[in-house]
Amino acid sequence: MPQHPRPLKLAPSILTADFGRLAAAIQAADAGGADYIHLDVMDGRFVPNISFGPTIVRTVRDITAKPLDVHLMIEEPDRYLADFAAAGANLITVHAEACVHLHRTLQTVTELGCRAGVAINPATPVEMIREILPFVDMVLVMSVNPGFGSQRFIETTTNKLRRVCHLIEDLNPLCDLEVDGGVDVHNIDDVVRSGANVVVVGSAVFNDRATPGENLHALREAARGAQWQIA
Repeated sequence: MPQHPRPLKLAPSILTADFGRLAAAIQAADAGGADYIHLDVMDGRFVPNISFGPTIVRTVRDITAKPLDVHLMIEEPDRYLADFAAAGANLITVHAEACVHLHRTLQTVTELGCRAGVAINPATPVEMIREILPFVDMVLVMSVNPGFGSQRFIETTTNKLRRVCHLIEDLNPLCDLEVDGGVDVHNIDDVVRSGANVVVVGSAVFNDRATPGENLHALREAARGAQWQIA
């Protein structure tokens, strides 16, 4: 059985970190082996919650040199792309469901000097991203309904990841496949076997049970034996 063609990258989401000690939490994740820092931006319209905007992204940029993975769960993202790019985002992901002219939106992200990602919600069919796949750097598959942290992983997501992975292999083999929501040491091996190589982790990293570094190490150990099984 083939090994996964792309190395595993862990992206701790600050949504579940203690915002009273945000700098310390991010520095601990950075030192503990995080590959990206994931920032969930919510507007209270596209999702039923409000989180933060470019100011927090700029603050995080000053704390860490790790790539900032900015996930825009917002309507009309085109209005804010330049602001997030200027704040220090390295990768900007928009939702296919939130964009009327998705190709143009992603083209703008690229022109701003950022890597471009497209996200799909749990109920969104995989075929919705077929035409846009050749133009993106990453596909993000939501494994929970977006809007809140610490939700339970939707078990059918692994099958969906396999289907997205087939599309990626056919249309854009260099594209990363990210999964977001409910991933922990108990299911990360299944997620990686299903083709994901970028894994967003929130409460599995920022919790009272262990330090972010210890939790990141445990996640890598749990995924170490996973092999690629998209057939």
